[in-house]
Amino acid sequence: MIDLKIRELDSNLVLSVNTVKELWTKTYNSEGKPDWSHILPYYHPNIIFRDSIQTIEGIHEFQKLCHRLTNRCSKLVMDIHNIAQENDIIIMEWTMTMVFRRLPNTSIHGCTRLRIGEDGRIIEQRDYYDLWGDIFDRVPVIRVIYRKFMKLFFG
Repeated sequence: MIDLKIRELDSNLVLSVNTVKELWTKTYNSEGKPDWSHILPYYHPNIIFRDSIQTIEGIHEFQKLCHRLTNRCSKLVMDIHNIAQENDIIIMEWTMTMVFRRLPNTSIHGCTRLRIGEDGRIIEQRDYYDLWGDIFDRVPVIRVIYRKFMKLFFG
């Protein structure tokens, strides 16, 4: 279980493309379950996290989200392809592969937008990805139906 205690942020470490890439690479290790303990101090207590499924407010709710994700997967790997920063915004493009106990591995392609607050911590995180598209593309009959539906209504 993720430790719900918040450690103090090391004031010598500043979030940049290099530190973010290092932190995320360390979080989603290549063996076993992810570990967020080293990255959580970089999140502001009032973090707002949003993705295709949910909006989470506050560090404790964010930690619970991380814990749920850890419990669902036997392994989680993230490959960061591109990362850039302008002012207080860091954006990274990634592929996350979730390894489940009874289901086939699922790769999801997406981007994360981090906004760094005045105190140097992440105050806002927005993850962008097409969860259903990446999942349905692996199922032959459903893939065709889903892509036709998406093209008809959104393309």
